[in-house]
Amino acid sequence: MKRFLAGILACLMLAGGESMANDTSWDKTFPKSERVTVQKVTFKNRYGITLTGDLYLPRETSGKLPAIAVSGPFGAVKEQASGLYAQTLAEHGFIALAFDPSFTGESGGEPRSVASPDINTEDFSAAVDFLENSDLVIPEAVGILGICGFGGFALNAAAMDTRIKGTVTSTMYDMTRVTARGYNDSMNADARHEMKKELNSQRTRDYKNGSFAPGPGLPEKLTGQEPQFVKDYWDYYKTKRGFHERSINSNGAWNATSVLSMMNMPILAYSSEIRSPVMIIHGEKAHSRYFSEDAFKKLTGDNKELLIVKDASHTDLYDNPDRIPFDKIAGFFRKNLK
Repeated sequence: MKRFLAGILACLMLAGGESMANDTSWDKTFPKSERVTVQKVTFKNRYGITLTGDLYLPRETSGKLPAIAVSGPFGAVKEQASGLYAQTLAEHGFIALAFDPSFTGESGGEPRSVASPDINTEDFSAAVDFLENSDLVIPEAVGILGICGFGGFALNAAAMDTRIKGTVTSTMYDMTRVTARGYNDSMNADARHEMKKELNSQRTRDYKNGSFAPGPGLPEKLTGQEPQFVKDYWDYYKTKRGFHERSINSNGAWNATSVLSMMNMPILAYSSEIRSPVMIIHGEKAHSRYFSEDAFKKLTGDNKELLIVKDASHTDLYDNPDRIPFDKIAGFFRKNLK
């Protein structure tokens, strides 16, 4: 169980314009760009859950444009890293939708703070539904971008959804792998069995109590003895740099039993079937780098690229403009979203 907790901490670490209104407030963790406008939008996924997103539009443009759906990191909200990515991509001339996944942020779904390999993959496809039906978007020119744990869900979506014309992952985590095998793949079958027993016992208690017990989260204060990656996550989620009140990682924890569905549903099982272009980006010094390198090995075809960013840590690729290769990301989508 301790290995599993370390793994979770390691990652906390329009349909046709259903709803669209101008968002006049600025509640993001990054500065507002004057080159971009933002609209609040809602759309439903295949399970009937209403998702909420921020649609970033280039201020000076005409005609329909290619579009990109962005989500992540795992446990974050659209006002954090995904919004920064979306705003920057809009500055590069794309329509970009940063959205809250099901059960989190301003999106719907009960109970709250639940993660699902199926539903979170579906959330990307629901975003594609919305963008393809928007009068602002070139329907056949839609891509996706997943950050941290939503990088894994993005690859799973690309393996299933042939409408996705290009996929970028940044500082990717495979949450089903870390859940099933533990951090650094060190969990054996006996440890898995014990973890399942504990979590299923928690299900019984949750039902009896009529509520869901929280799982592990970031500490409120650091002792100085934590692993470096926990210090990095804390520096993003718990400080002015990246704190947001709706973010699970900033102000809460996932439900403890959320991970049960991930234990036997490996989301990258069919990634070799992705025929559309993929760019996988990771930091040279990130503790999680092996996730991206291993995921890249599974991809086939000559339209796949692995980009390792020199000297970058895992969280550098959340919000560090000197580390995030936005020009290369924009170039990738410009080439493939036509």
